[in-house]
Amino acid sequence: MVSQQLLEKALLHPLKGTNFESLGQRYEGKVRDNYSRADGTRVIIATDRISAFDRVLGTLPLKGQVLNWASAWWMQKTRDVCPNHLLSVPDPNVAIVRECTALPVEMVVRAYLTGTTSTSIWIHYQNGVRTFCGHRLSDGLRQHQQLSEPILTPSTKAAHGDHDVSASRAEILEASGMPAAEFDRAAELAMALFQAGSRICAEHGLILVDTKYEFGKTPDGEIVVIDEIHTPDSSRFWYAESYAERFAQGEHPESFDKEYVRRYLAEIGFTGDGPVPALPDAIRIEASRRYIEAVERITGEVFEPNFEEPLARIRKNLGI
Repeated sequence: MVSQQLLEKALLHPLKGTNFESLGQRYEGKVRDNYSRADGTRVIIATDRISAFDRVLGTLPLKGQVLNWASAWWMQKTRDVCPNHLLSVPDPNVAIVRECTALPVEMVVRAYLTGTTSTSIWIHYQNGVRTFCGHRLSDGLRQHQQLSEPILTPSTKAAHGDHDVSASRAEILEASGMPAAEFDRAAELAMALFQAGSRICAEHGLILVDTKYEFGKTPDGEIVVIDEIHTPDSSRFWYAESYAERFAQGEHPESFDKEYVRRYLAEIGFTGDGPVPALPDAIRIEASRRYIEAVERITGEVFEPNFEEPLARIRKNLGI
C-alpha cells in the first residue's frame, strides 16, 4: 500500500486537467480528457478529478494513475469476454485507444439493492418504486440485500450539469433513437463482463456489487467496451468476508470505492444540488487509500505510483 506520507505528497501535484493542443480535438469528460486524432486513435488522459452525483468535486491524490492502471488490467484480462478499445498505455495517466462512436446509453449492472444517488435502485425502492428499469421488485427487501440475480438497469448519458436517468430498454430506445440490435449487443456484453468480473473479484475476497459500462462502435461496426472497466470509479466493491455479518446487523458493508465519498457528502447534506462542498484532505487521502487497496487486492499486484510533475511527464512520454 502507498503510505499516508506519500499520499500527502501527491496532494501537492494533482492532475486537475490538461490542454495539449497538439494532441488533437479535445473533449473534456467529468474525469477524463480526450483527444481525437486524425489517425483514428484517441488519447485518453485520466485526471485526478472525482465526480459524484453528476458533479465534479475536486481531486483525489494519484486517482488518475490508479484508474488508468486498473482499467488497463481489466481490459487485458477480459479481451476474450468482450472486445475493447485499448491499444497502449504510454504513461501512468494515459491510454491510447481506437476511436469509437459512443453509444448513447450507460449499461449499469446491479446485483444488490444499494446506492445513494438519484439513479440508484435503493433510493427508488425506498421511495416505493417496485418496477425499476423494467424489473419487478418484491416487497420486504432491505438495503444492501442481494438480488435474486444480477439485472441490467441502463441509464441515459447526461450532459455536463445534468443528471443521468435510469430507464428501461424500451425507454432508452425511444429516447435515444439507437438501433435495438446495438442496445442488445451492448447489454449482452455488459452481462458477460459482469459475470467475469464477479468471478475474478470473488477469487480475491471481494464482491462486485454493481458497475457501469460504456460501449462504442468502431468504424467497421463492431461494438466494444470503452472508457473503463471495473474501476473504483465505475464500480462498487465490498469485502466478502464481512458482508453477511454487517448486513445482518443493519450496517453498511465495507466498501472500497467512490461510495465512501458519496456517503460523506450525503452526511453533510450534499446530494448533487447547490454549491459543491470542498473535500477535506483527510477524506481525499482515505478515498485514494481505498481505491488503491481495492485495485491491489483484485489484481494481486502492487501499485507503484509516479510522483513526477504530471503535465511535464505526460509531455515527455507522448513526445509533445
